Amino acid sequence: MSNLKHLLYDYLITIGLTESTAKYVNMLALLFSLLIIVFLIDFIVRKILLSVFTSFASKSKSNFDDILVANKAPRNIAHIIPLLITLEFIPIVFIDFDYAEKIVEKGMQVFAIILTLWIVRSFLNTLKDYFKTLPRLKDKPIDSYIQVFMIFAWVVGVFSAFAIITETSIWKFFTALGAASAVIILVFKDTILGFVASIQVSINDMVRIGDWITFEKYGADGDVIEISLATVKVQNFDKTITTIPTYALISDSFKNWRGMENSDGRRIKRALNIKLDSVKYLSKNEIDKLKEIELISVYLNTLQTDIEDYNTSHNVNKNLLLNGRNLTNIGVFRKYLETYVEQHSAINKGMMIMARQLPPTTQGIPLEIYAFSSDKRWQNYEYIMSDIFDHIIAAVPYFNLEIFELPSNSSFIKA
Repeated sequence: MSNLKHLLYDYLITIGLTESTAKYVNMLALLFSLLIIVFLIDFIVRKILLSVFTSFASKSKSNFDDILVANKAPRNIAHIIPLLITLEFIPIVFIDFDYAEKIVEKGMQVFAIILTLWIVRSFLNTLKDYFKTLPRLKDKPIDSYIQVFMIFAWVVGVFSAFAIITETSIWKFFTALGAASAVIILVFKDTILGFVASIQVSINDMVRIGDWITFEKYGADGDVIEISLATVKVQNFDKTITTIPTYALISDSFKNWRGMENSDGRRIKRALNIKLDSVKYLSKNEIDKLKEIELISVYLNTLQTDIEDYNTSHNVNKNLLLNGRNLTNIGVFRKYLETYVEQHSAINKGMMIMARQLPPTTQGIPLEIYAFSSDKRWQNYEYIMSDIFDHIIAAVPYFNLEIFELPSNSSFIKA
């Protein structure tokens, strides 16, 4: 080993170079030789490891090893052997330069920390990608947990590198760091809040990747495509991307449509406003005319008989329609709506079906349809709802009712 250290030095002295020059030339020659050897070994080890990993991955049934290769884990691991060789031969190369030896050794130790972080990152990214392929985990916020581990690893790595450079004990460094914990918490506030939020989101199963959510505060209305430590990405239906702070999912209110998608139908809840002055009692002739509508003819016959029997038994004076029991055009229309929706082929008959009257407003009496379409796909759902209300709007005049609408220019022209 001693001969190797001064392999060129003794020869340079014999040919007449000064001692100082001989030391520098000897150091440069050894350094150049070490670099060549290290690069060759790195190249060979990298090729061998990649070949072995690729061959093993192609024969393995699991896709974990394929993902490991894709995330460059073998390539990063291959750098370990050249690094160890470099650390072993640094004292030989810089035998006559103690100060330079110390600097280079510190540099290589820092590089060793960086290489360790690269390897850790490769394995964590591999775990992240692998977990996303598992059906029971693909909708979980795996990115958040991987990011937390990676942040922790980088913090430890940076502190360790700083301790090496300053020649401070790592434990003393962390002890001193405790005094600055308030500043650290302030700097990493968003990260800490995001981590806590992602855990709560996961444990409470509030949001999964693939869920359709509506978050009006942030203008989000679409599918969740990513849940990370700090943000949640939502791809809106117009293909734009909205980024929401993860913490907002537990601090603000949003709507998750997963329950609808997992149910047997998608809710239809829409009303039309009937003008108040078009509501009236029905005369016998008007009832007889409405009996021609097949959906409510049986209902009208049965109810008319019950009403006549009641009014007769109570000696009600029917010269005035207000007296006794009577049918109204809006009541009959409401029954028609309910019957029509119940018989619609696209409505789920096993879920609630209702036509109800809401409290009157300055814009008339709202008649609301409450039902569930069997088809939950957005386009088909909108078609079903439009088809129902096309029919309802066209049916209103048959009951001598009018739909409320604000006057337009044409209304004033006609007037």
